[in-house]
Amino acid sequence: MIDLKNLTIEKAHDSLKKGEYTCKDLAEAYLVMVKEKDQDIHAYLEIYDDVLAQVEIAQKMFAEGKDTLLTGIPFSIKDNILIQGQTVSAGSKILEHYTAPYNATVIKELKNSGAVFLGRANMDEFAMGSSTEHSAYGPTKNPYDLTRVPGGTSGGSAASVAADMALVSLGTETCGSVREPAAFCGVVGLKPTYGGLSRHGVIAMGNSLDQVSPIGKTVSDVEIVFKTLSKHDKNDATSIKDENRIPKKNNGNGKKIGIPWHLFESDLKDEQIMQNFKSSVEKLKNVGYEIVDIELPYSKYSLAVYYIVMPAEVSTNLSRFDGVRYGLSIPGDGVSGVYKQSRTKGFGSEARRRIILGNYILSKGLSGAYGKALNVRHAITKETEKIFKEVDFIMTPTVPFLPFKLGEKIDDPVAMYLCDLFNAPANLTGTPSIAVPSGISKEGLPFSVQFTASHWEEDALFEIGKKFEIIK
Repeated sequence: MIDLKNLTIEKAHDSLKKGEYTCKDLAEAYLVMVKEKDQDIHAYLEIYDDVLAQVEIAQKMFAEGKDTLLTGIPFSIKDNILIQGQTVSAGSKILEHYTAPYNATVIKELKNSGAVFLGRANMDEFAMGSSTEHSAYGPTKNPYDLTRVPGGTSGGSAASVAADMALVSLGTETCGSVREPAAFCGVVGLKPTYGGLSRHGVIAMGNSLDQVSPIGKTVSDVEIVFKTLSKHDKNDATSIKDENRIPKKNNGNGKKIGIPWHLFESDLKDEQIMQNFKSSVEKLKNVGYEIVDIELPYSKYSLAVYYIVMPAEVSTNLSRFDGVRYGLSIPGDGVSGVYKQSRTKGFGSEARRRIILGNYILSKGLSGAYGKALNVRHAITKETEKIFKEVDFIMTPTVPFLPFKLGEKIDDPVAMYLCDLFNAPANLTGTPSIAVPSGISKEGLPFSVQFTASHWEEDALFEIGKKFEIIK
C-alpha cells in the first residue's frame, strides 16, 4: 500500500528508482482514490484513457536510465492547458467538444520529463471566478468540507492534490487563481514571476496577468515542478529570456519581512485568520526573521485596478469564440445571429458579465477608466520595486476569509471578488508569490499565509516556505 497522504515527489522517485513499486502501481493508486472520492468532490472533468500508455513510457525511462525527478509522477492538469488530442474546454460549454491540436509548452516539458497526466481538472469558466462554482460542468467541492467551495479558478487542481487524487497539479493564475484555492484546500500554490513559465498553449483570459502555476502538498514539490518548467520559450512573446532572469538581491540576508498592516487590518473581519496570521509572524520572528511595518499606499487600489484591466483583456480574448471559427456554433439569422446565439448559450453568466464590462471599459478609450487603471498599475509596480530595496519579503494572509459555503456568494459578484483582496498586487506587478498552509481553524478548515518577493526571487520564496513548513 502506497502512503499517498505523506507522499512527495522525491519520496515517490526514490521508491520508483528502487523498484519498491512501479509507475503503473503509483498511477493506479491515485486512480483508486479518484474512483473513491471524486464522485463527491468533482475535481476532475475527465480521466484520460491513455494513462496506462503513459506509465509504460515512464517505466521505460527508468529502465533505460533516462528518468528525471518527474518521471512517473501523476499530475492533474487544469482544463485550459492544451494536451494534444485531448478535450480542453476551459470549463465552458462554448468549447465543450474542442480537441487540442497541439501540446502547450509546459505539457511538452512535462512529457519530456516522463510525467503522467491523469486527467483534466475542473475550473471556473475561462478562469473567471473564485470558487469553481462558475464551471459549466458543475462545482468542485472542498475536500475538507463538501459543503464548502475549494476556491478558484484552479479549484479542481487544488482539490485533486488535497484529496490525494494527484500528487501535483498545474493550474493557472490571473489573480489569486492558484494561491486562493491552495489556501482553501490546505496545499501549496506558487504564482511565478510573470514571464517565467510559458503561456504558449494556454487558453488566454488576461494576457498581461495569466501565468501557469504549480500546486503541490509541499514547497519542495512545487519547487521541483517550477524548476522543470522555468525556461524561455520562443513561442511565447511574454516569455522572458533566460539571461534576463536575474534575481534582485536586496539587503543580502534574506531575513527581512515587511508587513503592510494598513492593507488588511481594517478589511480582515475574520478574527481566526487574523490571529493565525499574527501567530505565524511571531513564529518567524522567533527563528530569526526581522519583522518591519511597511506602507504601500497605492497597493490598496490593486483590486479595483485589476477589475478594470482584467475585463478589458477578457473581452478581447473571448471575442474569438464567435460560433464561426471554432467551438460551439448555433444557427441564427445571418452572421450576427450566429454570434448572438452561440455566445449567449455558450458563455455562462460570469463570462458574459466580464465581456460586457470589458467592452464598456474599452469603449471609453485611454481617457477613461482603463487608462487611469494602467497609470495606477504602474504606480503600484514602482512602489513595490522600491519596497523590495528595503525588505526581502512581503507577508500577508493569503485570503481574507475561510472557505465559504457553496452558493453563499454566487449571487453577489462583489463579495466573490473580495477573495482576491490580498492576491492582486503580485499579479499586477508580476512579482512571484507563494501560499503556504499555516494551520487549521476550529472548524477544521485550513489557514494560509503568502510570501511575495521581488522578480525572479523564487528561490528565496522556496527557502522561507520550507522553513515555515518546519516551524508551523
